Amino acid sequence: MWIVTLIGVGIMALAHTAPARFVLDSLAGARSVWHMPRSAPPTIYLTYDDGPNPATTPDLLDVLAREGVPATFFLIDAHVTEETRPLLRRMFEEGHSIGLHSATRGYMLLAPEELAQKLEAAADRIEQLGGARPCRAFRPHAGWRGGEMYFGLRQADYQLIGWGWMRWDWNWFRKRTAESIVGRISSRAAAGDIIVMHDGDESAPRKDQRQTVDATARLIPVLRSRGFSFGTVCQNESLLGPDPPQKLTLGDNRDTKRPRAVEL
Repeated sequence: MWIVTLIGVGIMALAHTAPARFVLDSLAGARSVWHMPRSAPPTIYLTYDDGPNPATTPDLLDVLAREGVPATFFLIDAHVTEETRPLLRRMFEEGHSIGLHSATRGYMLLAPEELAQKLEAAADRIEQLGGARPCRAFRPHAGWRGGEMYFGLRQADYQLIGWGWMRWDWNWFRKRTAESIVGRISSRAAAGDIIVMHDGDESAPRKDQRQTVDATARLIPVLRSRGFSFGTVCQNESLLGPDPPQKLTLGDNRDTKRPRAVEL
């Protein structure tokens, strides 16, 4: 009997913390996105968490600009400041997409109304400082999620964006290095994969994440040589100014500054 209980507890834990699509995500349907369309042309989706980071993000943007690759940045609200305003504007101007990220697993415990309010407030802040409104895309810290979170995302009309299995940069109990990141991702990458790396740190806004810059610079040519293009997981919702607002669609830019919608 205790074995059955342990299995049940394990499944419940994985449903909230698994670093890949699991039970709750299947129940959430299109509200949960863990990979993009796997149709031609084969496309990889680079995403970066925990920024913007003045010590790393500028160099990362330089690499992406040199390679002509669009990416998606999931930003922590507390890191969106007057100091990082230029980085926000540069992301928008250079064709990247911006989504929302949390600095704590505690978001999983928020009531739906409170989560919806936090997401809208964070989007307002990005729009105020960056000049454009981000995607309605949210990535919880470490991927921890729950039923209440999905109710909140539905209330705010956001989608949860995950990543592909083993398509990440972290190493348990070992230091992250460009070599380990490139080796893990390049050997597993497949069309439609969402890859997650970190240009920031949730508890250290200025910690240099040099391994991410170096890994990105090495990964892009390797993946291109295998026939992959690159895209963003979503399109920014609207731009301030004379242009009319753009309706959010999950989609990608596929190596160009001009977004193209993709149905999920």
